[in-house]
Amino acid sequence: MAKNPQFTCTACGAHFSKWSGRCDSCGQWNSIVEERPLSSGPTSKSLGARRGAPVKLSDLGTQEDPPPRAQSGLAELDRVLGGGLVPASAILVGGDPGIGKSTLLLQAIAAFARKGMKTIYVSGEEASAQVRMRATRLDLLDAPVQLAAETNLRDILTTLEAERPGLVVIDSIQTMWADNVESAPGSVSQVRAAAHELTSFAKRMGMSVILVGHVTKDGQIAGPRVVEHMVDTVLYFEGERGHQFRILRAVKNRFGPADEIGVFEMTGSGLAEVANPSALFLSERGAPSPGSAVFAGIEGTRPLLVEFQALVAPSSLSQPRRTVVGWDGGRLSMILAVLEARCGIPFAGLDVYLNVAGGMKISEPAADLAVAAALLSAREDTSLPPDTVIFGEISLSGALRAVSQGENRLKEAQKLGFTAAIVPSGGKPVNIAGLTLNRFGDLTGFVGDMFGAG
Repeated sequence: MAKNPQFTCTACGAHFSKWSGRCDSCGQWNSIVEERPLSSGPTSKSLGARRGAPVKLSDLGTQEDPPPRAQSGLAELDRVLGGGLVPASAILVGGDPGIGKSTLLLQAIAAFARKGMKTIYVSGEEASAQVRMRATRLDLLDAPVQLAAETNLRDILTTLEAERPGLVVIDSIQTMWADNVESAPGSVSQVRAAAHELTSFAKRMGMSVILVGHVTKDGQIAGPRVVEHMVDTVLYFEGERGHQFRILRAVKNRFGPADEIGVFEMTGSGLAEVANPSALFLSERGAPSPGSAVFAGIEGTRPLLVEFQALVAPSSLSQPRRTVVGWDGGRLSMILAVLEARCGIPFAGLDVYLNVAGGMKISEPAADLAVAAALLSAREDTSLPPDTVIFGEISLSGALRAVSQGENRLKEAQKLGFTAAIVPSGGKPVNIAGLTLNRFGDLTGFVGDMFGAG
């Protein structure tokens, strides 16, 4: 069957079912034309002929002011957010159970409330009395934060529309349920629908929303990965239960740098900011001991010094252990293979244990040389100079490759009292007052000079 044609006035946009010479809405003559469908196909599966409103276009050279940001007063949180909270932004925070997500966000929302922002904390996992108990422990009872314990998405959106807060925290997105989705709370369909509704609602109303997400055994946020694409910022709250340090890491940020980190210390009264994490991570270093090497790394825009600890011991197993905490196990295997193939130093029959002190997780290839130094120090039972930092990437050929932001790494080391650095010979020449640079072009030269082998 032929589809009924649609006609539109090009002057005022009025729609008609048949053509006429004069528009009844605006009075223009010869302005009515027949519309072509936007898409073809079944009516229930395609856009059909009905048109929407034209979208305003701009060119690449259009100048726009940067989005205004609200400061919380928590410097580490503001750093990870890219300088502060952007209005009408959606933020997803993930982390292991019990790591301190609710504590962090309660402190954060209280800080914004004390700055004059209207805030609402919606808990789907705890009763309001439990949230108040945590607020009492954190000394936040004077903060003008409004609480709600609810999981019905329709009721929550109705309340937010009436209250119009500047910031709302949803703890957690897996407990929210929409009555138009026929599945249990926490299912993929419910999580996707709740995240979409909350994100789009917050952007329409001009309010910021922080969604708390559970993580799986692999450390990824549970639910569909599309949730991470819906939001503007994805943060992970990391840390080991046995350590007091907590790391807030940005893995996605549309309003600031990704891979930025904020460092907190878990205390009896909540999370305390760590202004100088390098000094804190190195604070428990004792006398020089074999297997210890200090790595000068970069996390986001921040230089960070951490200690690699290695232990090499004879193994009674047919397949020696390779245990790694805080670093990539596959990269450790590569370093061991390069040491044996290029330097003639075997680790067969030896158990190898590698740890990053303080509960940090390092993913930089720039840590290769520090790891190799720690392994060789442990194997040879020889201590490295205690006032020396090390960084550099090791290639499969045994060559040492330069890394980025070498000057910032060296300045951080000099600020903390280190007097020497072991770095690759390539890269931009850098001179730091009071810091002696030992440059090596390959791993063989480094091993021969430092350990008298190779």
